[in-house]
Amino acid sequence: MIRLSKMLICGLLLTPVGLLLGAAPDDTPRPVPVTRPEMKRLIEDVKIRTPRVPLPELSAEDREKLGTQADSYESRLRFHYLKGVDDGRNGNPIGRGGQGGGAGRTGGGGRQGGGGQEQEPGMTLDNAFKVELFWIVSRVNNCQYCMGHQESKLLAAGLTEDQIAALDCDWSGFKPGEQVAFAFARKFSYEPHHLSDADIVELKKHFTDLQILEMILSMAGNNSINRWKEGVGVPQRKDEGGYSRVGRADPTAPLDPTVAPKLPRGSYLTPTSAAFEKKVSKVAAIVVDAKTGEPTQATVCERAPLESRSEVEKILAQVRQRTSRLPLVGEAESRTIMGEKWTATGPLPNWVRLLANFPRSGGSRVASLRSTDEKGDLTPLLKAQLSWIIARQDRAWYAVGQAQRWLRALGQTDDQIYALDGNWKEFTPREQSLFTVARKLGASPVVLTDSEVNKAVELAGPRDVVQAISYTTNRASFDRITEAAGLQLEE
Repeated sequence: MIRLSKMLICGLLLTPVGLLLGAAPDDTPRPVPVTRPEMKRLIEDVKIRTPRVPLPELSAEDREKLGTQADSYESRLRFHYLKGVDDGRNGNPIGRGGQGGGAGRTGGGGRQGGGGQEQEPGMTLDNAFKVELFWIVSRVNNCQYCMGHQESKLLAAGLTEDQIAALDCDWSGFKPGEQVAFAFARKFSYEPHHLSDADIVELKKHFTDLQILEMILSMAGNNSINRWKEGVGVPQRKDEGGYSRVGRADPTAPLDPTVAPKLPRGSYLTPTSAAFEKKVSKVAAIVVDAKTGEPTQATVCERAPLESRSEVEKILAQVRQRTSRLPLVGEAESRTIMGEKWTATGPLPNWVRLLANFPRSGGSRVASLRSTDEKGDLTPLLKAQLSWIIARQDRAWYAVGQAQRWLRALGQTDDQIYALDGNWKEFTPREQSLFTVARKLGASPVVLTDSEVNKAVELAGPRDVVQAISYTTNRASFDRITEAAGLQLEE
């Protein structure tokens, strides 16, 4: 746990929230639930959250085009603001590694043929194990929308209420390999700036190289969807929740009173056993009040002050000499795998060769990342600036080097590039508002507040804000993939 009085948080520490429910000010993020009953209450509360981005009125023609999705906030966001833009669903496989409902549990290094809906040769991790990882990622990111969905999927995969509760506060009942993976998932999501060779070495005691890469890609997608759902403020479905989705052929039938007595269909407010009712989370970023010693619901993202310009250049020089922690596919074979997904001349970037380990999903992800860079209404310069800001916050050094190269190619001087690390006073209010969205959302999904999104919408318009959020989800994913793999920066 973190002591509140000793934290250096770079402006990302928000005011604690005392109440689980009720109208919080729009400059306050959602609180971090400390215990499992608190978490269930907040997950249930997401059903009545107010979406952040305004939508235009639907014309009759638009309603016909949308069909059954005409009343879906998320579908309308994509329809109105992301047409022609890859929003992360096409190659950033946010549905893989946690969205499926596969049954079974993993062994220390995963089970062959894990039951995922979009498995490909080389992907061997059990789907239920990846849902557990998705739950942990969402817990540390405080994405209460995603926690709710993964709760349902874990129950459908055969986990009990107590096994899910144990994911949050007691890993002793899980296999050693699972415990190592859970710890990596937490660090990968919340502290990517602390990833090191030692993390991968520890994983290699229990998993193969390709299983580790599969895990990384899965959790990168989880981090993306956390940022999308929280960034735009997607409300939870009214009928979504826990035991209401498990083992019920008729979803309109009443709940089994022995499982969840007197609960309406779709409720997350299921009973918690006495063994876990008061246990404090060991996954969430819990802040302890220095005076009382009690855990609080303060929402934080801990990052040290950014390094100086000379320090960054020294680190980038070292990154150009490091050796990748995970295998890369050879140049010729990677080009064959990627085909039309990568037609640029010159040597293939190392991130493309890394993703070539999984021809189908890796190729789709390459196409998706290229699409997000090349399409949409945001200018190339703004995207490059956002890439730098997000990567610097994560200390994703490969991504920092890539962003620097892009900014220089767009005519930016090093003085202009490093000004992005400062107070942004030389930039327009519109640019500053979008920079704020990217910096906070990239670091941790819920330190970005309603008021900050509202300000960006006012200054930049809803289309640019939604596209900036979508772009940020992809960059946060890219940062974690490339830094976990320890990729060598190309000269």
